[in-house]
Amino acid sequence: MDAVSTEPNLPWPAPAALAQAVPLPAGYRLRVPALADVPALVEAVDVWFPGLAVGNARCFLRPAFYETRVQLADTPEAADRDFFALLYAHARGWAGLLAVERDRDSRVLYGRVGTVDPAHRGAGLSRTFAPLMEQMGHAMALGMVYSLATLKTPHMQRGFEHAGWRLVGIMPGFDRELGESGKVQRVYEAIYAKPLAAGTDLLEPDPTGMTTDTLRLFRMLYCST
Repeated sequence: MDAVSTEPNLPWPAPAALAQAVPLPAGYRLRVPALADVPALVEAVDVWFPGLAVGNARCFLRPAFYETRVQLADTPEAADRDFFALLYAHARGWAGLLAVERDRDSRVLYGRVGTVDPAHRGAGLSRTFAPLMEQMGHAMALGMVYSLATLKTPHMQRGFEHAGWRLVGIMPGFDRELGESGKVQRVYEAIYAKPLAAGTDLLEPDPTGMTTDTLRLFRMLYCST
């Protein structure tokens, strides 16, 4: 039998378990959206995250995307989908969204969208994004979590760095954003990652297999001085 086929295919962790591992600010809780939530959720995300419609995460503004590819609380056949969304719920309604994508073959988690309703900014919700992604990865025995941060403001960068994620590069032109003039342009984005696998599971590369530039960058990123 193929060794890969024997690896556990663990389900997405329950919101209550995630909130227990990563305490939320008082008055907030996590929940998975239901099918009936989708139209209102799409409208809310469009308001919370202006400009999302022009970039890599614009799929989160399409109802059909949730209906066919995202886990939904009341849809049993959606339980094992590779996109997972968490709603931050509050007494006055929804306060934010954290959405991730799982790569089954590489066993890696990609943080796709984190956004907070402007009325709830300052409550500290965004500080839970990175720790929650780590907990998801640990719960499913994944090897790494990673995400991208805009260079438009330092807020997301600081959040990842505060959580102990490593800046591993800057991607040129991966995504698109609305510029101040309203023009859509390709942008640079910072790549942040955190390995979850045990150190013994991470194969150290042989320096003879790297070019001079690659080796220099590897040593700068991963070798202590």
